[in-house]
Amino acid sequence: MILRRVLVANRGEIAVRVLRTCQRLGIETVLAVSPADAGAVPARLADKTIAIGGDQGSSPAESYLDVAAVVGAAVAARADAIHPGYGFLSENPRLARACEAAGIVFIGPSAEVLEAAGDKVAARRHAAAAGLPVLPGGLVGGGGAGGPGGAGGPDGAGGTGDAGVMSAGDAGELAAKIGYPVLVKAAGGGGGRGLRVARDQGELGEAVAVGSAEAGAAFSDPRVYLERYVSPARHVEVQLLGDGENVIHLGDRDCSVQRRYAKLIEEAPAPRLGETLRVGMRAAAVALGLHLKYQGLGTVEFLVDAGRSAFWFLEVNARIQVEHPVTEAVTGLDLVAEQIAIAEGRGLRLSQADVQFRGHAIECRINAEDPAAGFRPSPGTVTSAVFPAGSGIRVDTHIQAGSAVPPQYDSLLAKLIVSGASRAQALARLRGALARCEIGGVRTTLPMHAGLAADGEFAAGGVDVGYLARWLELRTSPVRYENG
Repeated sequence: MILRRVLVANRGEIAVRVLRTCQRLGIETVLAVSPADAGAVPARLADKTIAIGGDQGSSPAESYLDVAAVVGAAVAARADAIHPGYGFLSENPRLARACEAAGIVFIGPSAEVLEAAGDKVAARRHAAAAGLPVLPGGLVGGGGAGGPGGAGGPDGAGGTGDAGVMSAGDAGELAAKIGYPVLVKAAGGGGGRGLRVARDQGELGEAVAVGSAEAGAAFSDPRVYLERYVSPARHVEVQLLGDGENVIHLGDRDCSVQRRYAKLIEEAPAPRLGETLRVGMRAAAVALGLHLKYQGLGTVEFLVDAGRSAFWFLEVNARIQVEHPVTEAVTGLDLVAEQIAIAEGRGLRLSQADVQFRGHAIECRINAEDPAAGFRPSPGTVTSAVFPAGSGIRVDTHIQAGSAVPPQYDSLLAKLIVSGASRAQALARLRGALARCEIGGVRTTLPMHAGLAADGEFAAGGVDVGYLARWLELRTSPVRYENG
């Protein structure tokens, strides 16, 4: 079917991003907004808005995370489809099923794929079945640890029972089979929530307890699983696009510049990655997509030991990613438009041979956080917002002077994306573009990004996931944060 009216069930820069593609395609847009976002830039860009949530201080659970409210808004607006963006309900199979029941198109994978990919334990099982290398690990209280390259337990993923935190003895027995250090991970979600490293038995109990508590609060699912911790390692992911029968990849991205497992800088393609390793990861991602009969846009994430030319499956993100603009920059594609085409039932419009990669792109996430104060969130009102423009420069944002930065939502203010014929050219453009950015009224990560862009280790490329922590620790004097 041809989509004529789409409800965008999200906020911030991704709402702006989806609205603009829909409007370019001639699709009428309706934006679901919480009271806190009623006067924000996305609400002014949408053709229409519809309110969800309670009072001005309503939590995400009362608005963007409320399945009934979101689907009810789409029905009231007579929307043909819902685009969930990323985060919130984007990977929730309950929303996909509710859309189906209401006769509304869900712009994303099927509920069955969301269930298979969204639960990290189930995703491990599917990855192993598709032939991908999986780190030894298992669900706490749910089964044994898998051997090298495989997943454990009778279901191939350390068990899929609904166990949460078991006794310290159970976790200790599983960790002993895996071998220290181990990573504690939330079974029902990602984004760095629920992640803890235990380097020995003494750290394990607290890591499991804290990880389970965080997972329960963030995803209403306290289950955690243990996985062998690899260090040093890189975080590399492959973008997929599928129509349920055919699957292609749109290249790889490096996301290794992270703070507590939350990405801050991404680039495409992944630098200093051997061609054999690159080709192997892309093929593995496609194999998993075909196994899942993947429909829509998705990302397969890998942990990489570049020194040993080895990689292991991490997870599947069954939605559009924050970092999708770097893929768009090197492929020339509009990934939201491709999502919509798949949702309309048109199938893949591209073959693998049609996808051409040109140049290099880097993205910086600019957050309302104060790195000098332990990355404390900095809500408030933006008093000024000046962004660069020019060849090879793109800014995705939802802020301008006067924009509110509410405390109850994610702190992402903008994404600065630069591209060039080479990584060196992209990096030079990044340094110049960062120097021309200004956001006043709230503390931001802009000065930190400027420091990273000037750092020799980052310039060389191929940093590991521990790089940012080392960079911050080695600052001989505090970085001055003049903005705000």
